[in-house]
Amino acid sequence: MPTAWIARWGTGKPVIAFGSDIDGIPKASQKPGVAYHDPMIEGAPGHGEGHNSGQAVNVTAALALKTIMEREKLPGTLVLWPGVAEELLAGKAYMVRDGHFKDVDAVLFTHVGDNLDVAWGQPNGTGMISVEYTFKGESAHSAARPWRGRSALDAVELMNIGWNFRREHLEPEQRSHYVIKNGGDQPNVVPSLASVWYFIREMDAADIEKNFGIANRMAEAATMMTDTTVSRRIIGSAWPRHFNKIIAETMNENITAVGLPKWSEDDQALAKGVQRTVKVKERGLATELEKFKPPVDKPESGGSDDIGDISWAVPTVTLRYPSNIPDLPGHHWANAISMATPIAHKGATAGAKVMALTTLDLLFRPELITEAWAYYKDVQTKEVKYKPFISADDKPATYINADVMAQYRPEMKKLYYNPVLYPSYLEQLGIKYPTLEKAAN
Repeated sequence: MPTAWIARWGTGKPVIAFGSDIDGIPKASQKPGVAYHDPMIEGAPGHGEGHNSGQAVNVTAALALKTIMEREKLPGTLVLWPGVAEELLAGKAYMVRDGHFKDVDAVLFTHVGDNLDVAWGQPNGTGMISVEYTFKGESAHSAARPWRGRSALDAVELMNIGWNFRREHLEPEQRSHYVIKNGGDQPNVVPSLASVWYFIREMDAADIEKNFGIANRMAEAATMMTDTTVSRRIIGSAWPRHFNKIIAETMNENITAVGLPKWSEDDQALAKGVQRTVKVKERGLATELEKFKPPVDKPESGGSDDIGDISWAVPTVTLRYPSNIPDLPGHHWANAISMATPIAHKGATAGAKVMALTTLDLLFRPELITEAWAYYKDVQTKEVKYKPFISADDKPATYINADVMAQYRPEMKKLYYNPVLYPSYLEQLGIKYPTLEKAAN
């Protein structure tokens, strides 16, 4: 993975790994600090979830810890790494498979949110398999000799029809969606090649594999109806998440000690302006911490995150830090507005304090590591054993979005932050904070 890296500092045990995702969202380009839709580059990708704030949390915490560990001569190793292509669930399972967490004692993951909180056990959400089916047929003139053709697009459409009829007879918690990545070249040529990309989600690993098997049989059935052939490629995968009780409890104590940032009137004005734009209640930024709760008895369906694979390889928790605005759509340009503003900076700083304090707890109290692994072995994995959905031969799908980035990167590079010339990115862009309404022409 060309955008992946691993940085290490320190010596000996324990080995504590900090992770956070780095990828963006298609067509989510948006100016920060502006409470309405105003793309930096029309049609370009942007940080419509706020993943670009997470490494700031981890790097800040690691630098503070390095200073303390050198001063106090504390043994231990800090590891930083990014979650690549999380939106495609296409990175972390490969890192687990290839052994990058074998020596790690605990993973402290960070994800942008609108409060400061952590959870343990299985949260709401799903695991999934991301798979692309490619059908091959025979081209022909669509008007002159259509009978000589074998339409790969017909096979794609028949598979999709079959899946859509089958939905009624799948468990209600499942979520599945697809896009046709290639439907042919032009109408007067019978498509000899077509592909469809599926996300197949369920609440547990066994049901994910069951639904994957159903999809595979439908793909084969579509080839029988169209005299075509099919191949498939797993692009990414994610096990359902399970977070460590001991580390979560330790982290929550530090969340309580750190507390939420003190938001300014400008911070609250921007938040309420964005909420007004997306037509939700104008309640502004959170001023009270979420309560630390035990896991729900029956988790609800929803999104997936490939931190799940890591959580089944090593004791793991996810800290959600308050760098975004409540009640936004998610995967949307509005979720990029608070990035590179004081909201993001204050939220990331609060998160960094919690990460650093929790790591110090693990360094000074080695029994916490022992208890975390006891929970992992005696509770989490007592009956459920991790088996990755990817095989030894699957490779990361690094080709995805290459064409999009080739199209937009030259213009995006012109907007990269220059800290030598500007004290903040808002100043580089000439944005007055906060900008709540469009200027009159």
